[in-house]
Amino acid sequence: MKNLMLTIGTFFFKYRNQAFPLIIVALFIAVPPTTTVLGSAALEQWMDIVALLIVLAGLLLRATVIGYAYIKRGGLNKRVYAKDLVTEGMFGVCRNPLYVGNMLVYSGLFLFHGDPVVVIVGCLLFGFIYQCIIYAEEEFLADKFGDAYSAYCRDVPRWGLKLSAFSASTEGMAFNTKRVIAKDYSTMSSTLIALLATEFYRVSADSISDQELSYAIVLVVVFVAVVALTGLVSSLKKLGVFDELTAAH
Repeated sequence: MKNLMLTIGTFFFKYRNQAFPLIIVALFIAVPPTTTVLGSAALEQWMDIVALLIVLAGLLLRATVIGYAYIKRGGLNKRVYAKDLVTEGMFGVCRNPLYVGNMLVYSGLFLFHGDPVVVIVGCLLFGFIYQCIIYAEEEFLADKFGDAYSAYCRDVPRWGLKLSAFSASTEGMAFNTKRVIAKDYSTMSSTLIALLATEFYRVSADSISDQELSYAIVLVVVFVAVVALTGLVSSLKKLGVFDELTAAH
């Protein structure tokens, strides 16, 4: 089973940027977003609030990781690779803080969708895939860094957050907001677009009242603004504006 998970992890490490959006789109198309929970629109609104808070927590965790000690998660030539064993910043709090942040974002998106099948299948599937990716990374890191990595694993949890270690692991480090924007704008953008598209589907699924039409227009305006801002940051990045901020740790 472990060998199979290693194979799956290696595959998704290489193709996750293409596969993950496809999986999410497929789930959302196969099962339309819900407009009520147990027949209650009010309960649906409360669940949406919880979902948005989970998404926000995931994005904030990712921002904290990147702002303090960014490391290149794409590996080398799309294969698992690490030049150094990074243990400071949020990596002194959790061995996989970016993946924990990602799981929070994805879980929030699935909960915002609302259908139990999407929530359960989505969370379980992405949790399994990330565990496979982590196994593949751990095998590489254990082979390359040996006892140092073993000691790191004993002290820092794989999925949990050892918040008591945050102060020590970030001591002397400065949070870099510009690097967060430069490195994570695409994640923020794609998350917002997924939320806006889901909400727009809900509004437009049935006959639209004047109030709902106004709300739909607001959603479209925000969507256009997000796309435009994403394009602007992308253009600035291509021009080299963020070059000194995007170097891996």
